[in-house]
Amino acid sequence: MSISHTDRAVDVFIAGAGPAGLASAIAAVRQGFHVEVADGREPPIDKACGEGLMPDTLAALAQLGVHLDHPSTQELLQSSSHSLRGIRFIGSSHTAEAIFPNGNGRGLPRPVLHQLLLDRALALGVRFHWHTVVRDIHGHQVNTSKETFRARWIIGADGHQSQIRRIARLEKASSSPRRIALRQHFSITPWTDFVEVHWTNHAQAYVTPVSPSEICVAFIASEKFNNIQQALALFPALQHRLALACPSDAPRGAITMSRRLRRVTSGNIALIGDASGSVDAITGEGLALCFRQALELAHAIRVEDLALYERAHARLHRLPHVMSRTMLLMDRSPALMTRALTTLHHKPDIFSHLLQVHIGHARPRLMGSTGVLASLLCFLTN
Repeated sequence: MSISHTDRAVDVFIAGAGPAGLASAIAAVRQGFHVEVADGREPPIDKACGEGLMPDTLAALAQLGVHLDHPSTQELLQSSSHSLRGIRFIGSSHTAEAIFPNGNGRGLPRPVLHQLLLDRALALGVRFHWHTVVRDIHGHQVNTSKETFRARWIIGADGHQSQIRRIARLEKASSSPRRIALRQHFSITPWTDFVEVHWTNHAQAYVTPVSPSEICVAFIASEKFNNIQQALALFPALQHRLALACPSDAPRGAITMSRRLRRVTSGNIALIGDASGSVDAITGEGLALCFRQALELAHAIRVEDLALYERAHARLHRLPHVMSRTMLLMDRSPALMTRALTTLHHKPDIFSHLLQVHIGHARPRLMGSTGVLASLLCFLTN
């Protein structure tokens, strides 16, 4: 389709209508900007993820005006979500668990979360252009597959393979090895109100209740799974529990890794979400990060200083990257993983503190222990 010769003038143009793009749109329009969003797909937009929202993620959502406890969402969430009380690590010989301080998290299917964000953005007046991709950018001019926009600010929220990042020449980054994620939903009454993380050598399985009759299982490993049966075979206890459960959708795969960009802004262009770097899915921090980034970016745009966002982005990523390195250390070393789970099992106060640090309710502190505990916390205390 040919490009229109009449530029559409907007304050903020966003490429990508996933959670990062929608959060950016919501945060920017609440600052008084005219916002338009383009995406090559159309809703419902799904992605393989663990679907567990921790309390800090819910708090960031609330700052965007998306309140899951609002009466208007209660009927939907009664059948399409599940309260989460904490995190449970399960190994071959030991289990450790910690309860969220100051309120529960929530298991929420990704399409439901996406629809809540989309509804919020539409209610605020954000305009969307579906089946529309960015071709190139020249200064304030954004040429797409359907028309041309003239934007004061351009936000790249277009994922790991970001076209906006390439155009802005912001590709320089350091990355961890890629890992493979595979998600499957099962029709079964949840047996827990915890997010369960099952550990085995070089792989994890995340079990998240997402409704009164369904769970989400996300497998993550360094090697690709050929199918769900192969993934489940690595976790005999989980395989036994799900022996009579029926898959409720088709499996969906994804790539996960930690990536740190040298810069996330250039001129009037800013990156957000996976386009701006990522942490391995082992942390469960991807959504919380992009929501916080959206709030910081909207503020930086309002005061016309993207350097503020550059600094805030680095600050927001610091602790999740530390947690990612620590947990991936356990993934790479089965002996360390076993010792870590043993320690956390026998000293639950340590696990409780780590969880509070992870969700922003406590600052890291040095604890008097040796061996595996020192290995686990060395990144946190340096």
